[in-house]
Amino acid sequence: MVVEMCRDIGRVMIRDKLEQSISFKAISNSEKTVVRKLLTREWGSTRIVTRGKVHLADELPGYIAREGDNLVGLITYRFYDDQCEIISLNSSLENVGIGSRLLNMVNETASKKNCTRVWLITSNDNTHAIRFYQKRGYRLSALYRNAISESRKIKPEIPLIGIDDIPVRDEIELELKLIMDKNEVSEKTEDSMS
Repeated sequence: MVVEMCRDIGRVMIRDKLEQSISFKAISNSEKTVVRKLLTREWGSTRIVTRGKVHLADELPGYIAREGDNLVGLITYRFYDDQCEIISLNSSLENVGIGSRLLNMVNETASKKNCTRVWLITSNDNTHAIRFYQKRGYRLSALYRNAISESRKIKPEIPLIGIDDIPVRDEIELELKLIMDKNEVSEKTEDSMS
């Protein structure tokens, strides 16, 4: 118990110190080269495939996090009518709030654009991402069985085996509703009355 408290206090102190030294801003044209490098290193290329659609992530809007001259975080997204899809999220410093802050920036942008939801696709092996998004209010909304097998035809560099030696096969959709429909409002009202 004491060890856990010390670990948590240490994590908070590191997070506070890092937050003071990390700057967040929209991606500018001058940062496109470093964004391309990060995407290629983390995703195998600047092409990201979701739901059978190719996204050139280095050409999308997004936000970056910098610690001095170092790029330590990146999120890219795109709008579809009244929806916002997160295409990529990377943080080279984990558990210090970079990913959460970038995610919140996109959520706020989508809300200002009157989007009804923010959604994303991740792969079945990425249990870390599934946990991360759920802890921030996102809910599982769909499972697309064997969708990554189809995506691999478009982007062959998608690995067969992923995190923790799990075969990469399925796409998992998570969403954050920004505007609830009538059924969800009545469900929420009934839940609060029980």
